[in-house]
Amino acid sequence: MSDSEHILSLVSSILALLLIFFILVTRKQTRFNLPPGNMGWPFVGETIGYLKPYCATSTGEFMEQHISRYGKIYKSNLFGEPTIVSADAGLNRYILQNEGKLFECSYPRSIGGILGKWSMLVLVGDMHRDMRIISLNFLCLARLRTHLLKEVEQHTLLVLNSWKDNSVFSAQDEAKKFTFNLMAKHIMSLEPGKPETELLKKEYVTFMKGVVSPPLNLPGSAYRKALQSRSNILKFIEQKMSERLTKMKKGKENMEEDDLLGWLLKHSNLSTEQILDLILSLLFAGHETSSVAIALAIYFLQGCPEAVQQLREEHLEIARAKKQSGEVELKWEDYKKMNFTQSVVNETLRLGNVVRFLHRKALKDVRYKGYDIPCGWKVLPVIAAVHLDPSLFDHPQHFNPWRWQQNNGRSPVSASGCPCPSPSPSPSTNNNFMPFGGGPRLCAGSDLAKLEMAVFVHHLVLNFKWELAEDDQAFVFPFVEFPKGLPIRIHRHTLK
Repeated sequence: MSDSEHILSLVSSILALLLIFFILVTRKQTRFNLPPGNMGWPFVGETIGYLKPYCATSTGEFMEQHISRYGKIYKSNLFGEPTIVSADAGLNRYILQNEGKLFECSYPRSIGGILGKWSMLVLVGDMHRDMRIISLNFLCLARLRTHLLKEVEQHTLLVLNSWKDNSVFSAQDEAKKFTFNLMAKHIMSLEPGKPETELLKKEYVTFMKGVVSPPLNLPGSAYRKALQSRSNILKFIEQKMSERLTKMKKGKENMEEDDLLGWLLKHSNLSTEQILDLILSLLFAGHETSSVAIALAIYFLQGCPEAVQQLREEHLEIARAKKQSGEVELKWEDYKKMNFTQSVVNETLRLGNVVRFLHRKALKDVRYKGYDIPCGWKVLPVIAAVHLDPSLFDHPQHFNPWRWQQNNGRSPVSASGCPCPSPSPSPSTNNNFMPFGGGPRLCAGSDLAKLEMAVFVHHLVLNFKWELAEDDQAFVFPFVEFPKGLPIRIHRHTLK
């Protein structure tokens, strides 16, 4: 048989398989009342359009067109699987609250391949519950008060004190430096600036580039390089484990090494592989999301001077009280006084949407609002679409921290585009706000993330003014980042 005949035979076989695939999918769909939508091309579906970069303060052209055409619940073919996409707040809550009953976490295999099979992001069932309990125990309120607040402030000042007056630098890189050093110290007692810490950081940067790249395990690809960096990072962690175990056996463990690694070795029954994947996943989650959130806050605040002024007043009051009492370090009571700061944190997370959507899978046939979600189908609750829904949030594209201090999350907007402060704010809650997910998989580090943002903002507004040195804005690639690194020019000042 000639080469051309071989090629013709191969093409015919592929077309036959595609035909069988479409017949099977069509037959299955006829049994259900599926939402409207477009399944796109075979296998690829609409994934390329869905992951096309777009401004982070929007839902993107793909989502906007699909919601306009099909509604807030529609079907598609994403990441190689038939999928129900939800921009509906009620369905999103229903999905998250029924974790392990009707739905379960289901990330693409490439994510599990690079984060590890024991990563909290991909685990389901009892194993995820056990890992989450371990994380919650280590990140409990008592530990936040007694240990982590002090560490967060120390690492904040380490970064901010290096800023020179009238200098220009990448705010995104500085935020990443802060959160990486904090997590490295928090997880393995690594000191910032030390050669081993910098080496780990270098490997981690390569690792992160692979996480957000196409899963092509080919020589020279970002994914292949990330897999190698993952291997190097795990070897580094395992060496630290070995050193720590040796110290524990000899009774020479340093009491200052009150970190996650030590806690796991003392209080858990996890295997070496499980500890390695857990530490890697927490390093990933604790560093990446918090650094992006801090960069977003810096970006949003430079465009809203009214918010910066109110923040300065709030933090100046705290600073004056501490000066009068002769205290230097922030206390938990100071953190609890940062009321407007928490509104800024909430609004940053709502508008910036660090986590855009979640990956879930239906465990049973589910019916919702007359639509069927077949067992085995992927389900994507799109958190960002709810946070930017004008029927739920007034002027959703505006940075409006005052919405969190008023009933129903509503406040007027000035002609300049920055919302007007409320003369008599009152606390409000909003069950449509889910920046950390929800249900049994609610992010274990949510309180730490909010603490990091608040403490960083505290020292930022007390010591600096800043503006954009070059136009930049947050984009989704598919994670949120600033293409130019968010270059800012800072001016040091002292508030009296």
